[in-house]
Amino acid sequence: MSQNVKRRSFLKASLAATTAIALPMRALTQDTLKMGVVLPSPEADVGWSHTLMEGVRSVQEAYGDKIEVTVLENIAEGPDADRIANGLVNEGNTVLLLGSFGYQNGGIQIAKRRRDVSIIHASGFLTEPNFAPFTAKYWQGTYLMGMAAASLTKSKKLGCVGAFAIPELITSINAFMLGAQSVDPEIEMSVVWVNSWFDPASEQEAAKALISQDADVIFSNAQDTPSVIAVAEEAGIYAWNLNSSMKSYAPEKYLGVVGTDWGPHFKSLVDAHVAGAYPGENFWLGMEDDIVYTADWNPDIPADVIAMIEERQAAIRDGSFVVFEGPLADQSGVERVADGVAMTDGEIISMDWHVAGVTTPLPS
Repeated sequence: MSQNVKRRSFLKASLAATTAIALPMRALTQDTLKMGVVLPSPEADVGWSHTLMEGVRSVQEAYGDKIEVTVLENIAEGPDADRIANGLVNEGNTVLLLGSFGYQNGGIQIAKRRRDVSIIHASGFLTEPNFAPFTAKYWQGTYLMGMAAASLTKSKKLGCVGAFAIPELITSINAFMLGAQSVDPEIEMSVVWVNSWFDPASEQEAAKALISQDADVIFSNAQDTPSVIAVAEEAGIYAWNLNSSMKSYAPEKYLGVVGTDWGPHFKSLVDAHVAGAYPGENFWLGMEDDIVYTADWNPDIPADVIAMIEERQAAIRDGSFVVFEGPLADQSGVERVADGVAMTDGEIISMDWHVAGVTTPLPS
């Protein structure tokens, strides 16, 4: 890894709860590409923002002195985020990475007003010729985690601490449930929503509440801290998470990770911007794109279950197995997907219902 990626200069911004990170270049020229990054939480050493920055560093390694990156982290969704993104454009950044669903409305306004600026947006659905959202097919991996969880639970009760009740997280929960039920149909799951991407105290309390309800495998769904993982380890129960490995926080009871590698995707979009051929489309990326992967499987998982997981993962990757295929009923027992019918991408990305077995109602 080059020095310009390793070394950082931290500058205090005039904005509350933000940190500007200017990642330095050795020799800036007029041809230098300026890229601004807005993150919903601190980068830290794990989690969503950390994973996004790993992808950004891949771009830096490829471009070297030809790119200058400015990062603003821990930015709440809303007017402040919109103002910050506009400020980055005013400073000459012609590529923006907006790292949260809630940055969508402000970002799309910039895209309409400034066609010379290309925007990479996390988890949204709106597009413009210069505005390209991206979402991971996490459910491909969370289904496999459900299979593993079913092999280890003694209470037949799983738990999930969720950040926000948005389709991206709902699909992850539903696939986790379906994977578990493929091994043991009697398994159930409870969910606690903390309504935050970064709230260690609330995450810890949510995990403890689930444990008190006899959940013995917990899914940390889009938390940017290891709070849930650490609480589970202390309680002696299994836990797992999305985006990046948190195994160091749970050396004994870490079930595994459904990770994402955004480096190749980010680089392809920056390349397209430089070439003047930016693709204004919604990217829906999974195992078949080498974006979603599973890792750090706990050695307690029985060998025969690992073999089943590996076989099912290969089938998901090559398309011969579809996670969201009917018959599927919601938690009230109403059939949502008929037998043999596969949900479309559009239906999955807008999913606003829980499958049978998830006992907690979605918030209104």
